[in-house]
Amino acid sequence: MKIPCYGCDTVTELEVGFEVINFVCPNCQSLYAVDSEGKFRRKSQYKKTLNDYTLQIGDKGFLKGSDYTVTGILDKNIYPNYRWTEYILQNSEKEFLYLSESKGHWILLTEMEETFGVRTHPLILEHNNEDYNIYEYSDTEIVNAQGFFDFALPNNTLIHLVEYIRPPYMISVERMNGVETAFYGEYIKKDKIKKAFSRSFMPYQSGVNIIEPFQFDIRNTAIIFCIFALIIITANWFIYKDQAEQNVFYKEITFSDFDNKEITSSSFTLNGGSAPLTIYVSTEVDNSWANVNIALINENTNDEIYASKDIEYYHGYSDGESWSEGAQSEEFNICGVKGGKYHLLITPLKAPEDLNNKVIKINVVWNQPSNRNVWIIVIFMIIVFLVIRFFKLNFEKTRWADSNYSPYSE
Repeated sequence: MKIPCYGCDTVTELEVGFEVINFVCPNCQSLYAVDSEGKFRRKSQYKKTLNDYTLQIGDKGFLKGSDYTVTGILDKNIYPNYRWTEYILQNSEKEFLYLSESKGHWILLTEMEETFGVRTHPLILEHNNEDYNIYEYSDTEIVNAQGFFDFALPNNTLIHLVEYIRPPYMISVERMNGVETAFYGEYIKKDKIKKAFSRSFMPYQSGVNIIEPFQFDIRNTAIIFCIFALIIITANWFIYKDQAEQNVFYKEITFSDFDNKEITSSSFTLNGGSAPLTIYVSTEVDNSWANVNIALINENTNDEIYASKDIEYYHGYSDGESWSEGAQSEEFNICGVKGGKYHLLITPLKAPEDLNNKVIKINVVWNQPSNRNVWIIVIFMIIVFLVIRFFKLNFEKTRWADSNYSPYSE
């Protein structure tokens, strides 16, 4: 179809698969209607605005498994200043799709055969056994248009619009020229629009769209976290259920025999999962120090783990008060010791001037495994879930901020 505009001498040509009732010049926004003779007559003109639409009349894109062409564009506004753009698309099968864009967010809509009684604006709308909540009803004005239309654009009349949402889906019911039409909408990511129409630029997204999905599904996230927690707790119990504390080495070492000399323990076998190896050291240091170096040798792999500990105890009397610092016993861990065959290399050491300290006692215990790591993971998942839930709540409050039916209103 080729239509010349008498207002700006622009000719618009596009192959359309429907009877054109109204035409709006993309250049000057002059509105034309078909008269009784089948000719297009200029009726009025929309206020010309900056043509900054993402898509243009005649643009082609691949959506829903078919090639679609943009045949019409509508600019709509709700008082006082909530504006969005609707793109009407048709494919070779004469099927229509509708793209709604607002603040960089996109909704893909299709016309429904089903009708709904929404004149009284019920709070809930049922479709396919699922409830949709009313978001808002309003009177909408078409403030601009472009392209070819198979319906008469309202002349100084408003379109009554009732919207029901179940993110990421919605049902939008319009009453225009006395005819009520329902549309089923689905939120669509802008990357899909960009790919479908080969666009290098897409409008910047801001705010929260009325059916924009949250990044996380709260229910599924909770289920996944619970399953992971159950698996972790069960696996930890199964691995360690038969494991008990095991004393692997004890010796009272005389400094005069072994001071700064290496002692090799007997071999010992650890059976079970990983657990900390705790070394208890005590010696009668008095205003002095002692030290013990321990090497844990895995006889199967020859891996070596080294640890060292100082034992210091000092005390005195100054400024009318007694004081003390340190202790005569210490304990430390070698963490995550796996099952296997081991022996210890122990080197005790004391201050050379300390003649009173004779003996150092060393006790080495392979402990029962700690559940701390398990509960750290579980607590971490709980915290992450609560954070996600907090952001989800704020997300929903923002979504419903412009609605008189917000479930978050006080």
